[in-house]
Amino acid sequence: MTHRIIVVGKPALSFAKSGIEEYLRRLKRHGKFTLETLKDGPAEVVSQRLLDASKGTFRIVLDERGKKPTTRQLADQMTQWIERPDIKEISYLIGPSNGHLPATRDAADYVLSLSNLVLQHELATLFLAEQLYRVATIHAGTPYHRD
Repeated sequence: MTHRIIVVGKPALSFAKSGIEEYLRRLKRHGKFTLETLKDGPAEVVSQRLLDASKGTFRIVLDERGKKPTTRQLADQMTQWIERPDIKEISYLIGPSNGHLPATRDAADYVLSLSNLVLQHELATLFLAEQLYRVATIHAGTPYHRD
């Protein structure tokens, strides 16, 4: 299974950038995880870029209006997706500062919220990478996650 984190805008906050790099490094032993950045721009253009970049993949759009699973629930849901033979690649779409357009959310296979709060895209990317690592360790049965 390939996991692609697709985010609008490159990380500029040094602590977020180093944290994202650290979790992506840790995730290497659990599968293929990549980070792709897209150029910001007008909302309609950015939405289309995100949809084009994730075409043919299982789309998870990160948005504060999405479902708010616990980490364990996300791990269980991820297991179901991984076991589906029609899903070969998952794309996690993190939008621009103004958020996703309704059309982007409508094109999602799943809308995920990491928090009730609106998160700046660099922090959302870092939080997502950490949660993906936590889910991967649950799947691997390693002690990073404690119930």
